[in-house]
Amino acid sequence: MTFQDLNLNTPLYNALDDLGFTTPTPIQEQSFNVVSSGRDVVGIAQTGTGKTFAYMLPILKNLKFSEQDNPRVLVLVPTRELVVQVVEEIEKLSKYINNRVLGVYGGTNINTQKQAIAQGLDILVATPGRLYDLALSRVLQLKSIQKLVIDEVDVMLDLGFRHQLINIFDLLPERRQSIMFSATMTQDVDILINEFFRNPIRVSVAVSGTPLENITQNRYNVPNFYTKVNLLEHLLSHTQTFNKVLIFVAFKRMADRLFDQLDTMFRDEVCVIHSNKTQNYRLRSIEAFGSGEHRILIATDVMARGLDIENVSHVINFDTPDYPENYMHRIGRTGRAERKGESLVFSTEKEQEYLEKIESLMGMKIPVLKLPETVEISIELIEEERTQIKERHNPLKQRDEDAPGLAFHEKKDKNKKTNQGGSYRREMAKKYKKPKTRGDKNANKRRKRR
Repeated sequence: MTFQDLNLNTPLYNALDDLGFTTPTPIQEQSFNVVSSGRDVVGIAQTGTGKTFAYMLPILKNLKFSEQDNPRVLVLVPTRELVVQVVEEIEKLSKYINNRVLGVYGGTNINTQKQAIAQGLDILVATPGRLYDLALSRVLQLKSIQKLVIDEVDVMLDLGFRHQLINIFDLLPERRQSIMFSATMTQDVDILINEFFRNPIRVSVAVSGTPLENITQNRYNVPNFYTKVNLLEHLLSHTQTFNKVLIFVAFKRMADRLFDQLDTMFRDEVCVIHSNKTQNYRLRSIEAFGSGEHRILIATDVMARGLDIENVSHVINFDTPDYPENYMHRIGRTGRAERKGESLVFSTEKEQEYLEKIESLMGMKIPVLKLPETVEISIELIEEERTQIKERHNPLKQRDEDAPGLAFHEKKDKNKKTNQGGSYRREMAKKYKKPKTRGDKNANKRRKRR
């Protein structure tokens, strides 16, 4: 099948010809008529198979010209980088179409975005947090939304956007088409679909968690962080083979730590992105890596989620992700658009449990490679790898709050008296042969009569 068989219009054909695309991917082919029908759609396909075009081609074909100010198509994505990328993809397809596209995200001046919205638009691409802020300000009206697209919804839920998503759904008109595409399907995503989608048609070209066949996967068993660094330096020294390498780490602090290690050996070849970096820095890093100015990019999971960077030769998992779905999205950055790609994962003994979950999701074993003899095995450990020693009988350690302190002493006998109530009075009466009735005048009169 070619794009000519999808019954597109002339402006879209011209845009695809300019891009050099002639044959749709399986997800683009199978989802076109379903999305065009107006029914709610849930699409499952491996990452790197062109899901953005899969939902935008039928939307753009049926999007009529309008001069109204309020947006008619809303695309929700989890990160700022993905907003920029999706806007670029839509603008490529809209080269010969008269429509207005805008991307909004946090970390930038909201007043500038309000001014852009006030000028009118047709398609809005946004992160959930900034979209909700704009909707609350009344500048953005969502009453005209006809089509809602949610891309990488599982990441939004992981980032804690569930509350904003539910609030956004409440602001949208009930009569709308809801579309969602993802490479993996989680239980939280299923709950969201059941709550807010109306009898969605599921389009699946692969089982959730199935890796691309054109990605070669291997792994190394590595004891610690510094040995991983030594192995990484050994591999990256082969510049012809490892010509465009994306390295994933779990945390921002780990990304900066690894960048400091590699920058000394591969100066002006390595860059890093994570959420603590400024937006301009992150965009420049991605642009420099995409253009080939930098050969190595270090990234956290969220930052590179869904990014489409061409010709990535290798994806290296510096650590083994604890969620197997993250591994699927990581390796999907290579082997895109039917190109060949390679993936490597470094695993310590503690990370073997995560590795088993990944292999269980994929239904396959990842081959183990032997460490090269030239790679030095380090015995130095970073703070996170050191065993936490619990000291016993340390006076500086905080003790149990209910335990007696150093100033505790036993009470004297006279201060140990307790209120005995009625029984105490009876004991006193036996002892003194009369009740203690000092203040009872009638009792004294009775005593005199006797």
